[in-house]
Amino acid sequence: MDKLTMDGSHFYLGDKEFRILSGAIHYFRVVPEYWRDRLLKLKACGLNTVETYVAWNVHEPQPGMFNFSGLADLEKFIQTAAELGLYVIVRPGPYICSEWDLGGLPAWLLKDPAMRLRCSYEPYLEAVDRFFDELIPRLIPLQSTQKGPIIAVQVENEYGSYGNDGQYLAYLRDGLVRRGIEVPLFTSDGATDWMLQGGTLPDVFMTANFGSRPRDNFQKLLEYQPDKPLVCMEFWNGWFDHWGEQHHTRDPQDVADTVGEMLEMGASFNFYMFHGGTNFGFYNGANHGEKYEPTITSYDDDALVSESGDLTLKYHAVRQVLAEFGYVSDTEMPKPIKKKNYGKVELGDYCSLFESTAALGKKWTSVYPQPMEMFDQNHGFILYRTRITGPRPNSTLEIKDVHDRAYVFLDQEFKGILMRSEPGHLVVDIPPEGATLDILVENMGRVNYGPHLHDRKGITHGVLLQGQFLYHWDILTLPLDTLDVLSFSSDASTAPGFFRGTFSVEEVGDTFLALPGWTKGVCFLNGFNLGRYWNIGPQRTLYIPGPLLRKGENELIVFELEGMETPIVELRDEPDLG
Repeated sequence: MDKLTMDGSHFYLGDKEFRILSGAIHYFRVVPEYWRDRLLKLKACGLNTVETYVAWNVHEPQPGMFNFSGLADLEKFIQTAAELGLYVIVRPGPYICSEWDLGGLPAWLLKDPAMRLRCSYEPYLEAVDRFFDELIPRLIPLQSTQKGPIIAVQVENEYGSYGNDGQYLAYLRDGLVRRGIEVPLFTSDGATDWMLQGGTLPDVFMTANFGSRPRDNFQKLLEYQPDKPLVCMEFWNGWFDHWGEQHHTRDPQDVADTVGEMLEMGASFNFYMFHGGTNFGFYNGANHGEKYEPTITSYDDDALVSESGDLTLKYHAVRQVLAEFGYVSDTEMPKPIKKKNYGKVELGDYCSLFESTAALGKKWTSVYPQPMEMFDQNHGFILYRTRITGPRPNSTLEIKDVHDRAYVFLDQEFKGILMRSEPGHLVVDIPPEGATLDILVENMGRVNYGPHLHDRKGITHGVLLQGQFLYHWDILTLPLDTLDVLSFSSDASTAPGFFRGTFSVEEVGDTFLALPGWTKGVCFLNGFNLGRYWNIGPQRTLYIPGPLLRKGENELIVFELEGMETPIVELRDEPDLG
């Protein structure tokens, strides 16, 4: 392969004119067994390039501990694309946004009390350097200049919507070049003055991100870069959902018409997303405008290929308009993946959370409540416990400030919920003999975009009773990395607790977990964290890719926080995203 070059408004690969027709697929949101299927569907649509972010927090879950296997096998994903004749665009961050926890930045950065993200703060840059020292050498032999598929690499990501530290951007650019990146570098930002001024470098190719009005948006880009090819690096053809919202959809013909407009202009583009995949585990992000809004588990994103790999009406509409402009693929479509209805599963085994905290996590003591990052915890739940003297009738309990959802118990009796998005208080009665106060806090996903990015989890300031700060706490970290330590019995009881059942599979296929009558929690299949559910919707089912199942017996564990009607779930053959 050859290096991507530019001459006026055109790209060239070697001596041949080239147009980037790309779609985004994130390897870390798709089980590896399905990478080839999704990439084949991208090529069959008429596209020639796949784009992916690199999620730093997936690859370095603890400082200096790296993971590039399984879902994190970036090199295998890129090599699979190459085998299918696709080019690759890599966006290594270190920040990626992407509705992903903390925008892909590892949570352990926040253990530094003075941490400043995405700028020239020395400890932050030192952490970035350590990651890039591990990551970039893996990409070097995969560049088109070395007969690999990578044709371009991004510097940071939409930086103009966050800051204007040009020295920081230059430091990242120089670091990529110094480590051996030879293909063109680029930035991507919204097509506004302030974003393009803050997020670009004079000697780095600029691209724009938008979902509509390509002529207007490209005109703004041309004001800053009049003599280069036009690229929409993120063509937002769909959108993501927050809990409690309506499911977002966009008319397929509207998307196809916008694609046609960009093709008429001679522009290149990247569908964000072509195939969204799933925010497995605790990796969903959140937004914070007027209030905190966590993102759902599904990252279907109303994309061209659905969360479970199905071709949509949008796919066919786009494929048709690409064909009309001569971009026709003879790639044979992979066979549809079977969807299976495995019926109902009874979760008759039970384990109380309060009886399991010692086994599930580590116990710390602290004079005052501190967020989970201070205890080397990235995800999951954290329990704060203290003893209160009595009597204290009719006392007001407040948390300053909870991130994100707190379940309050007195002597293990549930008293209420306090939420970050709805500030308030509870009124409790402390008996003469006193009481044990337990506050279980759920980390519902770190903010991934905007000025609230610095998002520590748990109790971030303190707890007050009648305006008096409470001191001296036992703190139990509950990351739920493994549930093998739980001891189940057949006496089903109340939430919060773990409910377990098994079911048998003869023929493996994709399926969708429905939890009618359940309220809020997390689901684990054969030890794999499928993600969160919540009855406020819009999402009503969790996607289970077939490779997570095994022939014979399978184990399903549901951690329910608030209560359910009956301990029964359903494995259906159709999704329900609301």
